[in-house]
Amino acid sequence: MTSRLERGSGVLFFSVCDLVVFMAIIGFIKSSAVYVEVSGGLLGVLPGFSPVKLVLLVGWVYLCLYFVQRVEFSELVPKKYKPVVNVLTLLTGPAVLFTLTVVDAVKRSSEGEQSAFGIIAGRIRGALGNIRPSSFGRSRDDSKIRLLDSSGRGIKEVLGHGKGGKEDRHVLNLTEEIVSDALEERASDILIDPKSESVHAVRFRIDGVLRNVRDIEGDMGQAVINSIKAVSNMDISERRRPQDGAFTAKMSETTAAFRVASAGVVYGEKLSIRILNQNAGAFKLANVGLSKKQRKTIQSAVNKPSGMILMCSPTGSGKTTSLYAMLNEIDFYTRNVVTVEDPIECVLPNCSQIEVNPRAGITFAKSLRSILRQDPDVICVGEVRDEETAAIALRASQTGHLVFATIHSNTNASALVRLMDLGVSPLLMASGLSTIVSQRLLRRLCSRCKIRAEFSQSQMQEFRRKGINYTTIYETRGCDECDGTGYLGRTGIFDILMLDNVMKGRIANQQLSVDMLKADGDKKGKSNLYKQGLKKVVSGIVSLEELKRVLG
Repeated sequence: MTSRLERGSGVLFFSVCDLVVFMAIIGFIKSSAVYVEVSGGLLGVLPGFSPVKLVLLVGWVYLCLYFVQRVEFSELVPKKYKPVVNVLTLLTGPAVLFTLTVVDAVKRSSEGEQSAFGIIAGRIRGALGNIRPSSFGRSRDDSKIRLLDSSGRGIKEVLGHGKGGKEDRHVLNLTEEIVSDALEERASDILIDPKSESVHAVRFRIDGVLRNVRDIEGDMGQAVINSIKAVSNMDISERRRPQDGAFTAKMSETTAAFRVASAGVVYGEKLSIRILNQNAGAFKLANVGLSKKQRKTIQSAVNKPSGMILMCSPTGSGKTTSLYAMLNEIDFYTRNVVTVEDPIECVLPNCSQIEVNPRAGITFAKSLRSILRQDPDVICVGEVRDEETAAIALRASQTGHLVFATIHSNTNASALVRLMDLGVSPLLMASGLSTIVSQRLLRRLCSRCKIRAEFSQSQMQEFRRKGINYTTIYETRGCDECDGTGYLGRTGIFDILMLDNVMKGRIANQQLSVDMLKADGDKKGKSNLYKQGLKKVVSGIVSLEELKRVLG
């Protein structure tokens, strides 16, 4: 949102400066060219005027204006000094900004973040990236997004607005713009809901946090909702009952998949759009946030011929991504891997993937029964939702299959409680489960603008007492690269429970009561997650505030 405000301010800034440039050109012509009246009433120009000088002057003025704008929105200059630095930049062009960049790069390099040359090169690449779309004549069609339904028809064809009027085109353009902005901002969800009868709010969930993007008029908001429902094969006329749908979007050479859910609310209809992570298939255990010790533990569990690895965490905590990372450690050529998902977020080559469709009678339980007749080595269950699915998956892990599954719960102990609540036999749990992994996602600090955290004397004493090196803890500042939030991307923290024979015996003999698991197990699980998160805080990867926000 900050970047949009900056872009808007930049347009206004250049509009005002256009007048300054025009006046400068007129002054230049008056000082360098002498006009005389010649026969015929025409005006001629003496050799004192040079078109080359004029072109160079215009180019230099606009270059100076561009760098003034870069300084205005740069975090290198304190706000109180920006007017003076802007004037200097207007006179010297890139010299001031380049000097500030070098000084900041040397300072960061001395703090051990990165080499000064690498920092400067990154800043230059970022600046070129910002001007590339408008400077190098990129074709508009190359960046045009196309929304398609399940059969491949475009949104205009679905709505029959291929030859519609201005209002229809405006609605479709706004719909495509919202989806395009969400992809550009790395959003995981788009929410369109009515704030009142006359206003709809559009919000993006970016790095796990909701941001208000824009407010649109009520009629226009409902028209956008209808457009998305139409391309998602949903009933436009039904606004009260909940509906589900899906659509895809193509932009240049990339394709994104979307899952849509609607519901009737007080002021109309709300739409929730989940953007499926198409890059999940490229993740490995090495880049999801696991420590070396945890990675070895998971790797040993994945290499076993049988057993059940259960991923658990609240919604939106990265369970599916971690599940794909584990599957990517398996050799698909030598092992028959079959998955049951709702929906399929990413296509894995050489892997048989089944998508759940309750309308067609394809459920998790029915799919699992059929999978067991397909000679599988590895089975992946997208989500354990009922007793039947849990029981079939656990029995499969007993009969020589390696089973991956996810379940919604807060901690490892809560996952056991959830299975008990579903009615799964304790003996079946003890014999089938081998590993339980719970995780959370923390927002990464922006490496470009993060600064060392400042603490009070009492806080520093507390850190010393606990043996924590507080000098390597960073906090947010905000810049144009991270949209002023101070965060860019996310990383995971994990708590791994390996069920040994003692633990399995206690589960089978029902020596673990539900109350004990909820009290002691949850407390221990959160403590383990906090320790893993604190390691990332001390490493300067995440902030202390972010750790407290996620774990409390």
